[in-house]
Formats: sequence, structure tokens, C-alpha cells
Amino acid sequence: MPDLTEAQPAAPVLAAPRYANPAPLGLAAFGLTTVVLSAINAGWLPPEAVPAVVPLAFAFGGLAQLVAGALEFKTGNTFGMVAFTSYGMFWWWFALLQWTIGAGWLHPPAPGAVGFVLLMWGVYTGMLWVVTFRLSKAVWSIFLLLTITFFLLALGELYTASGVSFSRVGGYFGLLTGLDALFVAFLELLNATAGRVIISPGAPLRS
Repeated sequence: MPDLTEAQPAAPVLAAPRYANPAPLGLAAFGLTTVVLSAINAGWLPPEAVPAVVPLAFAFGGLAQLVAGALEFKTGNTFGMVAFTSYGMFWWWFALLQWTIGAGWLHPPAPGAVGFVLLMWGVYTGMLWVVTFRLSKAVWSIFLLLTITFFLLALGELYTASGVSFSRVGGYFGLLTGLDALFVAFLELLNATAGRVIISPGAPLRS
């Protein structure tokens, strides 16, 4: 009769599933769409180019960021989930606004209304920027530039009669923001593909 006290072979240990990093997708979607729209705000492209941004805002800036936000939720990254979902919905707001006005379903809003919306996005982004002091310097820089961009664009809508073109200056800051996000997306993708840190995103400013 076999001795039941003898050690039995251990059951195989299954490794925890490894999830892909969704941050490069969200950053690329945000960055690329921001660069295209900012090129219009900066005067590099004519205002007639806005219809080219609308489907891009729906499909890439909006939907891709929503996907990234959902995946960040799966990985337990609260900040990534909140940020990507929020700015994905921002692009849907922009695209729906342009689409409904262009189709004649809504009257164009007063500049002050759009300016106030952008102002509140600047306040919200500034709050997120404070949180990024505990994240990498690369992410910190994106939210700093984005906060400035929103405030400048808000001033451009609220003070349309002023001699200073705040919207154009905001466009240039938007270009910097978008390019910064694209670079960080490249950095994250490079490090993830290599399986080690090739280019460091920078240590947090606060622990």
C-alpha cells in the first residue's frame, strides 16, 4: 500500500498573464491628433482643413484613447485610465461639435462658450499635471504643455478682439504638446519592445 505521507509532485504554477502596455497607443492617438489640429491653430494649415481632423478625432484621437483607457483599467493604472478616457472624450466633443455645426444641426456657439469649455479643460489638466509630479518627467512635461495650451486657446476664444492672437500661440504650444506625446509614445514602445530601458522617461520629481 503506498505511503500517502510521501511528498506529492507539486502542481505546475501558471505564470500571471502579462498585459501589453497600452500607454504608447493612447499617447500616439493623442499626440498625432493634437499635432494636426494645432497646425491649423498655428496657421500652418488653413481653417478649411478642420473637416480632415473630425474623422481623425473620432477614430484615433477619440476611439483609440478610449481603448487605451479601458486597457489601463485592466492593468490597474488609475491615472492612465482617467487621462486616456478623458482626452478621448475631449476629442469626441470636438468632433461632434464640428460635425453637428457643419451639418446645420446646431447653431455655432458664442466664442465665450467655447472659451469657457477650454478654460475648464485647462483647469482639469492642471489638476492632472499636479498628479504627474509623482510620475515620470516625460509624462509631467506633456501635461505641463497641455495645460498651457488649453489656457491659451481659451484666451483666444474669450478675447477674440484683442491684438494678441492667443489661439495662434496656443497652436504652437499644441504642436509642442503633440510632438512631446508622440516622442514619449515612441520611447515607451521602444523600451517595451526591447524589454529593457533604452531611453529613460526620467525619474519622478516627487516620490
